[in-house]
Amino acid sequence: MFCYNEAREVSGPLEDLLKLGQSNWETEVLKAELPVLIDFWAPWCGPCKMIAPIVQELAQEYDGRLKVAKLNVDENPGLTGQYGVLSIPTLLLFKGGRLAARLTGYRPKKEVKQKIEALL
Repeated sequence: MFCYNEAREVSGPLEDLLKLGQSNWETEVLKAELPVLIDFWAPWCGPCKMIAPIVQELAQEYDGRLKVAKLNVDENPGLTGQYGVLSIPTLLLFKGGRLAARLTGYRPKKEVKQKIEALL
């Protein structure tokens, strides 16, 4: 994985988001009624910390129209590999249980919103 290595933990609003893993992936993503935005991240990743507030803002702005979740790549190597996540942060958008869009690396909020709006 390529990402700036930093030993601090992510804290704050991102902790409020749904945490995904192998145990709830099918229910929360593949069978979700709403489109799903997933933030693939790691606590040591600097750019992940930069995009975290944007992800949190999007969760609030699209509440009821979009499910927003996070997936720790260190804790979920199977899902990370299954979806070809090689760099973080990576944002994946699912609709109807299928991968619909991918954004890799830090992206401005406007760009992420354009991808979301295209799915809604």
